[in-house]
Amino acid sequence: MPWDKQIYLNLHPNIVFIWAKNMYTFQQKIKLFTALFLISLIYLGCNPVFAETASNADGQHAQKALNMSGLYLGFFPCSDCTGVRTTLALNKNNTYVYISIYVGKSDREIVEKGKFTLGENGNTLVLTPRKGSTTTQQYLIEDDMLIKLDEDGNRITEDGADGYILKRKDVVNTSGSGHGGH
Repeated sequence: MPWDKQIYLNLHPNIVFIWAKNMYTFQQKIKLFTALFLISLIYLGCNPVFAETASNADGQHAQKALNMSGLYLGFFPCSDCTGVRTTLALNKNNTYVYISIYVGKSDREIVEKGKFTLGENGNTLVLTPRKGSTTTQQYLIEDDMLIKLDEDGNRITEDGADGYILKRKDVVNTSGSGHGGH
C-alpha cells in the first residue's frame, strides 16, 4: 500500500480516531474535525462537576429555611381598630405573601410580596418586600410560631406584645378524600 493512502489509527481511551492521509478533501477533513470536536465537547460536558461544599452552618440555614415554608396566621393588636388579621404564606422558593386586614376599620386586604431569609444566627426570619416599602420585617422563630420583632430586631415590649404571634397552620392535602377536584 502506498504511503499516501495509508490509514492511521489513533486510539484514545474512549474514542477511536481514524485518519486517512490524502483520502479526504480539505472540506471533508474540516467536517470530520468539527464532528470530532463536537463529540469531545459532549463527552466533556457529561463529566460531573462538583460544587464546593457549603459550611455546615449554611446547610442548616438552608434546611431550616426550607422547613419554614407553610401558612402562618395571627391577629395583631391595633390602636385604632379591632385588630389586624395577618396571614403569612412562606413558599419553598424563599418567597412570601403577607396579607393584612384592619378589622373594624376596612375590609380591604393589604398584600405584600417578597423574599424571606434567615437572620445571621438562624433564629430570625427576615421579610424583604419586592416593591414599594423598603422596610423589612423580622420575626423570632420558635417551634411552629413566629414572634414579630421591632425595627431593631428586639422583642416588642409594649402592651399587647403577646398578640404579635403568628402560628403555623398545617395545610392538609385532601385530594384523596372523595372530592375529585376540577
